[in-house]
Amino acid sequence: MKVLISDNLSPAGVKILEEAGLEVDINTGLAPEELKKIIGKYDGLVIRSATKVTESLLEAADNLKVVGRAGIGLDNVDIPAASQKGIVVMNAPDGNATTAAEHAIAMMMSLTRNIPQATASMKEGKWEKKKFMGREVTGKTLGIVGMGRIGAIAANRAQGLKMKTIAFDPFLPKEIAEKIGVELVDLVELAKRADFVTVHVPLTKETKNLLSTEFFTNMKESAMFIDCARGGVCDEEALYEALVNKSIGGAALDVFAVEPTTKENCKLLALDNFICTPHLGASTEEAQEGVATIIAAQVADYLNKGAVSNAVNVPSVSDDVIAQVGPYISLGEMLGSLHMQIAKGGVEEINIKYSGELAELNTSPVTVAFLKGLFTPILKDAVNYVNAPLIAKERGIEVIESKSERSDDFTNVLSVTVKTSEGENVLVGTVFGKNEPRLVRFNSFRLEALPSGPMLLVYNKNVPGVIGSLGVTLGEGGVNISNMTVGREEETSQNVILLNTDTLVSKELLEKVKGLEKIDDALVLEVGAY
Repeated sequence: MKVLISDNLSPAGVKILEEAGLEVDINTGLAPEELKKIIGKYDGLVIRSATKVTESLLEAADNLKVVGRAGIGLDNVDIPAASQKGIVVMNAPDGNATTAAEHAIAMMMSLTRNIPQATASMKEGKWEKKKFMGREVTGKTLGIVGMGRIGAIAANRAQGLKMKTIAFDPFLPKEIAEKIGVELVDLVELAKRADFVTVHVPLTKETKNLLSTEFFTNMKESAMFIDCARGGVCDEEALYEALVNKSIGGAALDVFAVEPTTKENCKLLALDNFICTPHLGASTEEAQEGVATIIAAQVADYLNKGAVSNAVNVPSVSDDVIAQVGPYISLGEMLGSLHMQIAKGGVEEINIKYSGELAELNTSPVTVAFLKGLFTPILKDAVNYVNAPLIAKERGIEVIESKSERSDDFTNVLSVTVKTSEGENVLVGTVFGKNEPRLVRFNSFRLEALPSGPMLLVYNKNVPGVIGSLGVTLGEGGVNISNMTVGREEETSQNVILLNTDTLVSKELLEKVKGLEKIDDALVLEVGAY
């Protein structure tokens, strides 16, 4: 079988593929049309961030069985299109965690000691010792936004520098934070208390421009901001204003909303109190060799043995199990994603109940799929079918499974209760026909909804005219409704409306919906195609 490596890859990874008996071609820097012309003859494709695996490319990939990303981010891969063609997409989510965390610490040290500015000054023939007075980090407070694996490593390194560590992560249980020596606070308190802020969250609809004017306004004038996570999490315009007005002490970015980044598309680069690197968070010899060897071994094992590791779109189960519970794997992932998006507080306990004929089958991959769906809204590409149970364990989440052969309403039922520090939610789903997942209960509301794609969840009074005004408001906002389901709670005379929309409802339009008469609340949801 043949494998194409279309981006630069460590020779160690190439060696693993060749020693596995695979025919390897290395052809980097191809234009999209050039890659499209040759992709049809390959069984495997190994990439980093440069190659764009689009739907158009996949249409020409007649023999492609697996795409392996040497690294974590999969923004450059059309995963639904790959899944539609039965192509497995794998990544190496843990291969560069240490390197990314260390880069954030390096940026912090460079920022507080003015190392880049002092270097540039000396290379210009100057000796400006007094100009570049720095500050110690010992005894200072590091505020960490996002306590996933990278954030936890950054906290550990900062503690080694004798720094105090506080963190904002609404999904991390307090007990786990205490074990790693981090105090959990809200975002405003973190901004007010931190001497340095470092960001370690993925880019999602919730985290886009998460750190904007309000956050920077609350920071100390001496405080410094570091972002080595994802471009777009930081509002660069708001950061620019904060630096120009000297409302914060300085900033360091490794990631940008537009990359490659130049002075033409980013005015931050013109500021003296700003330092930067060109997305070097994962760029160490150790990390590049690590992700290369990991992904090469995974691709080789899949092509030679059919073994699946770190796949983001296929669970690691046999074909016969997939044939039996495949639709419920998709349903489980959908319910997991919904649960996290409606949850308030950190998840503490998950109760998964299988009822009906489903109780007699091997449902372990459904549980794993639920966990993967649960963590995807907050961890994005860092979670897959392999590491999802480990993430639950690391976060101290208890997962309880139960089975019952009795099912009152449907032949098979998947019921999941998620308890958090602030309450609990219950979602119940089933599969109609051979492969039509449906959400049939949302807490106390009964309904029949397709939990997929962009959605809008609305709580409203059970009175005439609500649906009409809602439809008009969305229409005026340019949002088309593709499907609508209404659930009613008789005891309270309240309805819940779940709309499938062609596009995601914007924050501005959501506020207009919330302001409509007889609507109590509304929430934008998004569930990927599985």
